[in-house]
Amino acid sequence: MPGGAAVVTRVVDGDTVHVSVGGRDETVRYIGIDTPESVKPGTPVQCFAKAASAANERLVAGERVRLSLDAEPRDRYGRLLAYVYRARDGTFVNAELVREGYARTLTIPPNVRYATRFAGLARRAREGQRGLWRAC
Repeated sequence: MPGGAAVVTRVVDGDTVHVSVGGRDETVRYIGIDTPESVKPGTPVQCFAKAASAANERLVAGERVRLSLDAEPRDRYGRLLAYVYRARDGTFVNAELVREGYARTLTIPPNVRYATRFAGLARRAREGQRGLWRAC
């Protein structure tokens, strides 16, 4: 099962990237968070979507990352579901996007390891009117 060290080869949007891991290309969807839609077919670009995508780009484009899986490793679309950490400094990317107000929480059991942490970060972002909480 893929996991561990990877390199981000493309940022798709605010919560999805393409990576090279173990000699394979994988699409990775961040666990526990949801950013506004910017590339979903049939869905108009949502408020703050471009900012969320740009934030994800700044965090991980071309970076080495560590992927940590939870109970369910793939979604129904075959995407790898992961908690993503930037290798050079350990930044927890999923959490950082919520903390800065680029993402809301999205808890889908059984992948709930950081649900409480993400909920607290989202509450503080909302109370502080950061990111989408101010703009949308």
